[in-house]
Amino acid sequence: MNWIVTSAQQIFAGLFWLFTTPFFNIGSNSLSLGLIVQLILLALTVFVISRAISEWIKRKLLVRVGLDRGSREAIASVLSYLLVGLGFMIVLQTAGINLSSLTVFAGVIGIGVGFGLQNLASNFISGLTLLVEQPIRVGDFIEIENLLGTVENISIRSTIVRTLNGVVVIVPNIRFVENHIINWSYKDSNCRIHLPIGVAYGSDPVLVTEALLAAARMETGVLSSPPPKVWFKAFGESSLDFELVLWIDQPQNSDPIKSSLNFLIEHEFRYRGIEIPFPQRDVTIRNLEKLESLFQKHNAADVSNGINSQNGAIAPNNKLVSKSPDNWTLRDLLRRVAYFEGCSDLELRQLIEYGYRQLFPNGQVVCQENEPGDSFYIILTGSVEVFSQKAEKYIATLHQGEFFGEMSLLMGTPRSATVRTLEDSILFVVDRHDLQKLLVDHRELADQIAQKLSERQQALRDLGLLAEGITEPTPFIRIRQRIQNLFGI
Repeated sequence: MNWIVTSAQQIFAGLFWLFTTPFFNIGSNSLSLGLIVQLILLALTVFVISRAISEWIKRKLLVRVGLDRGSREAIASVLSYLLVGLGFMIVLQTAGINLSSLTVFAGVIGIGVGFGLQNLASNFISGLTLLVEQPIRVGDFIEIENLLGTVENISIRSTIVRTLNGVVVIVPNIRFVENHIINWSYKDSNCRIHLPIGVAYGSDPVLVTEALLAAARMETGVLSSPPPKVWFKAFGESSLDFELVLWIDQPQNSDPIKSSLNFLIEHEFRYRGIEIPFPQRDVTIRNLEKLESLFQKHNAADVSNGINSQNGAIAPNNKLVSKSPDNWTLRDLLRRVAYFEGCSDLELRQLIEYGYRQLFPNGQVVCQENEPGDSFYIILTGSVEVFSQKAEKYIATLHQGEFFGEMSLLMGTPRSATVRTLEDSILFVVDRHDLQKLLVDHRELADQIAQKLSERQQALRDLGLLAEGITEPTPFIRIRQRIQNLFGI
């Protein structure tokens, strides 16, 4: 048994000597294996505690402050590095190592970083630049060197980007400093996209504009403000080249939105009979005389097939079918309104950009009493009734060519009454931000709105649905002045 105890003592003595014997000196301090292990454990502890503190601050404190995701990530990263650096200094001081004695060692390390680790040093400095200046932030949708994706994390050496296909790409920070970056989310995520469309020669530009704008307004990912526009770009070799210009606030969904728009445009073109042409080429034909004789024979055969054998009358091939108002173009519907009946096709095309038509079935509520107003309506077909639900009073019935919804927009008040359709009706809807453009181009409509608004205010006062206020001898002039102050017309 004694030899076992003696062996154990010798082993422990050897281990004690191994962990306590100085290996090298830094200044006046001697570093042993035990001290090095102690410093490593303390450093790991400091690292874990620093990360935990920064995560707590990011998830608890900064969220309550109301900062966005990118700012939270940047502040948490910088704070984590500061806590780690401060913790390491405290650990070294606790171990009795004088920091001034590390000057020469730090100088040697600096030379090594400068020559042997140039890329690492560049990425390190670039990472600090990204975290401080924040040209890109976590959550931003960016494009760099044909790489399109969302920033998931910014570390001190690299940035993690998740592409639209879900692939995670680790990009060195130096690439964000040296190369041009497209940040689709910088300050404002709204961006404009262009969708080129070519239609066959002979297509009606007004009808094309109506179809493209109708498709754009059916796509929920397209913003209504700024409104979509249609540009006539060029006369192409085989087509009239148009471009649908619209705004979205989710640039990462631009491809799905474009795909949806293409489906909608194809549907609208097919519904309206607008053709997308194939490439066209000129063909030179030889022996034209023989070809003419063949055509004459075929034409004679076609005529004989179309003639009735009994009375010699040509058999009709097509039947004219009258179109219902639901199938009329918006241009035809607008021309039935007195304000726009004298407009040219070019003026009507511009008018179509200010608003859109919407079908309301019989009995549907268009405007609700006491709700905020955001649209102005002109009746293209059908009729509506205006009544007060609160007072249970009938106010008026409006028919084709009349308008409503102007009082709430111009006076800045909630809807004063409820409007409900009496039959299937088609309305021309103009949003608040497009009403100014409409009234600037059609001054007579502005005068008519002012006149109708003064009459309707007086009718509501007579019914006891509007406060009397100050009596003025000329309400039309007052309302007309308000329109001029609001819209400058």
